[in-house]
Amino acid sequence: MSCSLDVNILVYASNTGSDHNGPARTLMDQLVGSGELVYLPWSTVLGYLRIATNPRIFRHPLSQEVAQQNVTSLLLLPNVRVLAEAEDFWEHYLAAAKGQRVHGAVVPDTALAALLRQHGIKVLYTADAGFRRFPFLKVINPFEQ
Repeated sequence: MSCSLDVNILVYASNTGSDHNGPARTLMDQLVGSGELVYLPWSTVLGYLRIATNPRIFRHPLSQEVAQQNVTSLLLLPNVRVLAEAEDFWEHYLAAAKGQRVHGAVVPDTALAALLRQHGIKVLYTADAGFRRFPFLKVINPFEQ
């Protein structure tokens, strides 16, 4: 089985000041140790860099170098793969958006869901309950009891 991670999981895993840091790191360790394929969309990777280095979000944001090294370390793991849009992405986006009100912040979520759909990835670890609107995804919030 394969899965993907939303940006919030990566941010929590590197934010030692978060109550979710421990569970996020445990999840990352379990996934990496399991040998299960973990897919990281470029949008997730770049979103992590944007958020983790932002002084408007964190009192002590990560430096660009540390955040980039975190990404490099992940991408060097043998069971981590990067996802990018393929030729028929637009059709998957339209299918994911069908019957939904897609606007504002829902647009990038729909794009992520469409990308996962395009590549046949059915499991997404995230703290964002909004992804439950996509019936083709199994959304797992590792912070819920």
